[in-house]
Amino acid sequence: MSEHRYWIGVVSRDHVEAAVAHGFVQLGHGRAGPLERLRPGDGFAFYSPRESYPAGPPLQAFTAIGRVAQGPIYESGSAGAGDGPTFRRNVTYLDATPAPIKPLLERLTFIRSKQHWGTALRFGLVRVPREDFAAIASAMGRDPEADFA
Repeated sequence: MSEHRYWIGVVSRDHVEAAVAHGFVQLGHGRAGPLERLRPGDGFAFYSPRESYPAGPPLQAFTAIGRVAQGPIYESGSAGAGDGPTFRRNVTYLDATPAPIKPLLERLTFIRSKQHWGTALRFGLVRVPREDFAAIASAMGRDPEADFA
């Protein structure tokens, strides 16, 4: 039996709101690759660098949190004119309060350079230690032991 893992996906807040409203995660402009790393039961949080894509006002906060749901990755149509298909995976999101990242920087071990912390999030999907995910969950008003044990 495998142990659950914990992930942060980097997406603007406007896209997070759509994902939460419909119970899915879509990453990397709809590519399937990042979603293939997620497994049912894994903890998942969104970090939003901006309010809207591509150049909305800065936000720099964790904006949603939940668990990857059962079920396969699925195709949801085209991302736009001339683009290929987009892929999604279902997530069960929890009620949570957005949490700014800056007060958490010193506690988050996956961020090695506290001065250049944004580099840790540049690839769009980051696996993080359970302790880091628990700190994020707590900052968002969740009980990590009850929600992600």
